[in-house]
Amino acid sequence: MLSEKGMELLAAGRAGEAAQAFRAAIAANEHYFEAHHGLIRALRDAGRLEQSIAAALALTALAPNDPLAHTALSISLQTAGHVPEAEAAAGRARILEWKRQLAEPPQEIS
Repeated sequence: MLSEKGMELLAAGRAGEAAQAFRAAIAANEHYFEAHHGLIRALRDAGRLEQSIAAALALTALAPNDPLAHTALSISLQTAGHVPEAEAAAGRARILEWKRQLAEPPQEIS
């Protein structure tokens, strides 16, 4: 599987090659969110920070209500030195997570 290959390459410190594997996995299935997260991380590890931000923005467009997508964006922005934007993305992630928690049915207390 392409995403697994990407993870192996990333673990081996071969971020550029990992990015290629994750891109291929995304080309095969645009909604494979793990591959998107892998691509964001691989690009960040390769020092391609603006590409990492672009990949994270693409993921937030694909999954606008996913807190993890906004967290990934925040991390990439922070790494690139875009602190105010990173804080805004982190705030959005927190709000989305709170909304998710509020939407869950209440749990009974025993």
